[in-house]
Amino acid sequence: MKDEPEAAELILHDALRLAYQSDNKKAISYTYDLVTPLTSLKQLFKATMSYLLGGGMKQEDNAIIEISLKLASIYAAQNKQEFALAGYEFCIATLEEKIEREKELAEDVLSVEEKANTYLLLGMSLDSCARYLLFSGHLSQAQRMYEKALQICQGIQGERHPQTIVLMSDLATTLDAQGRFDDAYIYMQRASDLAREINHPELHMVLSNLAAILTHRERYTQAKEIYQEALQQAELKRDEVSVQHIREELAELSRKSRLLT
Repeated sequence: MKDEPEAAELILHDALRLAYQSDNKKAISYTYDLVTPLTSLKQLFKATMSYLLGGGMKQEDNAIIEISLKLASIYAAQNKQEFALAGYEFCIATLEEKIEREKELAEDVLSVEEKANTYLLLGMSLDSCARYLLFSGHLSQAQRMYEKALQICQGIQGERHPQTIVLMSDLATTLDAQGRFDDAYIYMQRASDLAREINHPELHMVLSNLAAILTHRERYTQAKEIYQEALQQAELKRDEVSVQHIREELAELSRKSRLLT
């Protein structure tokens, strides 16, 4: 896969064929996860979905939704908006209907863990759709998706979970993009506090987002302090892309400060 993608693709097709023949669903899932970098990923996802559906798996099964979500993300990456949004809408609507139908089922019929997994998959679908909507400039729609995803993640995994913190940060960024700087600051300040508490792996990115919001609120002194903290964290993580971005933001902040003096 590193040096000979075409040869890798042929081998993985053989692996997938053998997995089908042995009816080994774990092997099928493992194989299509391996081919993420390859151009044939979309075709393999479709083939896997057809195989699973042909074997009697229901369209609402979480495995089918997971593949549908990956396909929607591929269409989003290719900027095929109609297909991407249709995929996201299918995942979200199907999961919401499934959750509503299954919420009263007793634990001996459907375990708490299974219910939680479905909720988390809905959260993932909302998150993925929100990111695409934000990228596409549909800010209010993205905000609603992020709010729902955050509520699910926080309710199941808790406020201190790394993904909850990322969703808080993403929601704040979406609010910031709409000019709602005060609302954005509330979410981002909480996200940064929690990220510091747990030493979040993306702490430098959360801090950088907080500094950007402070800049938009014209709190330049605070913004500079937070950017400097973010820079230190980015250097510790050896994230060169973030280091470069933060240095550029600090330079721009210095320019603004000079204009005001």
